[in-house]
Amino acid sequence: MTFGEKVISFNKQLHYKGDLPPDFNVINPYLDNPETLTVMEQFYKKYYNDTAKRKFIIGINPSRHGAGVTGVPFTDTKRLYSSCGIKMHSAHTHEVSSVFMYDMIEAYGGPEVFYKQFYINSPFPLAIVRHTQADNWINANYYDDRKLFEMVKPFMQASLQQHIQMGLETDEVFVLGKKNATFLAKINQEQKLFGKMTILDHPRYIQQYKSKDKQLYIDKYIELLSGISLPTLR
Repeated sequence: MTFGEKVISFNKQLHYKGDLPPDFNVINPYLDNPETLTVMEQFYKKYYNDTAKRKFIIGINPSRHGAGVTGVPFTDTKRLYSSCGIKMHSAHTHEVSSVFMYDMIEAYGGPEVFYKQFYINSPFPLAIVRHTQADNWINANYYDDRKLFEMVKPFMQASLQQHIQMGLETDEVFVLGKKNATFLAKINQEQKLFGKMTILDHPRYIQQYKSKDKQLYIDKYIELLSGISLPTLR
C-alpha cells in the first residue's frame, strides 16, 4: 500500500466510541458528509501516492471548519481548492489556522514539495466541540477539560501508534502548540513513541495574535522543519 492508501484506510475506519463529559461532542466528517470522503481520497492520492517515509507534524485536534469538514488537517475548503486544486461543492469554510499553514507551505516550496516530506495529523484526529450557555457549539481542544482528556486518551494513544505504523519518522516530531506539547510529552513518557519533540507555535495563535510578525514565524517554521538555519532570521 502507498502512504496515501494507508491514510485513507485509517480515516475510513475512524469512529470514536468512548465516553465524553457533558456538553462535549465529536464531529466525524467521514460519517457526516459523503463528499468529505471523496475530497480526502483525492488529496491523499494526489500528494501521498508513494511509499516514502515522512516527518510527523502533530496538531491538537481538527477544527469544525478545517479538517472537520474537508478531512484534511489544517485545510479549509478555500485552501483545498486554491492551493491543492480540489473543489468541495457541499461546503464552504474559512479556517484561521489554514491561512497561516498554507502561506508557510507556499514559502516552503508548495504543497507537492511540502507533502512529499511531511504528514500532518492530530493525536485526536476528529473535531471536538463544546456546547455553550448561549446555545452554540464552539471548537474545543482535547486538553480543555481534565475529564475529557482522560476519556479520549486511550483513543489518542491508539491513533498515534497507528500513524507511526503508516511509515512516519519518529526520531524527531514537530508539535504545534506549547500546551499540546505538554500533554503529548506525558503520553510519550508512557508510550515511548517519539524521540525529540520540537515545538512550534500554533498557526491559530500566530494568525490571530502575531499577524504582524507572520513572516518571522514562517521563516522559523521552515528553519526548524528543514533543519537548515536561515540567514535572514533574527
